[in-house]
Amino acid sequence: MKIDDGILKKFLWLLTHFKNEIKILDQSEYISDDEYLRSIDGMVESIQEARNEPNHQGVTLDKLDW
Repeated sequence: MKIDDGILKKFLWLLTHFKNEIKILDQSEYISDDEYLRSIDGMVESIQEARNEPNHQGVTLDKLDW
């Protein structure tokens, strides 16, 4: 888990006030977004294929349905 600096104080408050109710079940080493994406089978190839698609087939941000 990586905590953004913008909410760190709130997160620490939460841990302090609910320390008996919160349990860490699994602890693993932090990996970057890049490492995580590369660990997914086929992800690198998918990204490379998407890079090769012509721009006119893409969608601009203002056309995305958020």
